[in-house]
Amino acid sequence: MAQDIVPIELGLPQGDVVTLWAPRWREEGEEWEAFLGHEDDLYAFPDAAHLAAFVRTTEEHDLSDHPAWHLVPALSVAELMPDEAHQYDLVGVPELAAEEPDTWTIGELAEIVEIVRSLADVCELDEVHEVLNSADGFAVLNQGTLPFTGRDGERLWTDLAETIAERWDEVLDALDSVVTVPTVDEVALEKSAEELAAFHADAAEAADAAAEDDDIEPVAETTEDAEEEVPVGFWGEVGIDPIKIIVSGHEYYTLRCYLDDEPIFLGSDGKIDVAGSARGLAKFLATGDHGDNDLAEVSTWEEVATKATDGSLELEVETDNTYVLQGLGDDLAEGVDAVDPVQLDLAVELLTDTADWADDGSVTEALNQSESLGWLVSFILAPDPTRLAPSAPFDTESAQWNKLVQTFEDRLRAH
Repeated sequence: MAQDIVPIELGLPQGDVVTLWAPRWREEGEEWEAFLGHEDDLYAFPDAAHLAAFVRTTEEHDLSDHPAWHLVPALSVAELMPDEAHQYDLVGVPELAAEEPDTWTIGELAEIVEIVRSLADVCELDEVHEVLNSADGFAVLNQGTLPFTGRDGERLWTDLAETIAERWDEVLDALDSVVTVPTVDEVALEKSAEELAAFHADAAEAADAAAEDDDIEPVAETTEDAEEEVPVGFWGEVGIDPIKIIVSGHEYYTLRCYLDDEPIFLGSDGKIDVAGSARGLAKFLATGDHGDNDLAEVSTWEEVATKATDGSLELEVETDNTYVLQGLGDDLAEGVDAVDPVQLDLAVELLTDTADWADDGSVTEALNQSESLGWLVSFILAPDPTRLAPSAPFDTESAQWNKLVQTFEDRLRAH
């Protein structure tokens, strides 16, 4: 199965450069991965205009045989600009490693180390692998914060941070040694530079227009037929959502909220407390001491507990808080057209939220676009005619998805 060709930005000592990366794909029974380059050179460019001029005029390079390459020369300059998820600040790694090992620090470092490993594999940089193999922490970054908790975890992070402080320059020097900025056709560059300038001008104009809109104070509605504000309701006021989950022929109800954009579920120690009905969940909340559940950290939890105790708590689930996981594995096995993208999007949200809450990096790893399941899911959720469509069979991807769902089910603690 052929995968995408992705614009990426690398923050190197010589400055920020852009290039193209082809994550792992299978062709004729073999697995491949490549970057834009030729022989021992990794091609990099100061901006997307130079990259566009190159791909539109040059045919001899390592990506020319990729199954999706024929789509790349037709891309606009804007489409060749790396998005935020594919910008890797390699120079800033020592500063990153000097921070506390929280979710964001470890997540960003894991993404950088992953792309560095790929560069080392493709460019045959043994010295980079030597550095990445010299501290155990590099190998477990994709597992999230869990390996770095406790006394042993602190030692693991300290060893990793010290290795980066002492040896990361070796990584940067090795990459610098293979980076080459090729010459580009001047006529093509002039045209692509104009495209880039026009894109930045349009973006600045849109930003100015948005700022002006923000400065305009809304005028209060005074007409008789002005729409009345819809009441927020109890759950909106407390900032906690009842959610319904349908999986393996069962319905489950539980609670979730977001605190500083981080998901928190009714439960503890990675286990989610659920009931088979809304009434059953209300009864569960009304009995026993639930002070040790993670939602008790939320300032409005006492309001929920009080209503549950006096019997006045009503659990109504909004449509966008209903998650149907059942049958998605079979749909994925059938192919792109068999999957409801709205249902899949909600399922991805639930699996990702619960895994993040439990400090489990397996979902993020499996849904990374460099993985076959992540590539299939991303194509369904964000279809793009410039991307090469995934090709059947999808039995492996279906099995991987079902494994994620089973892990999620194992996390449920029914009452």
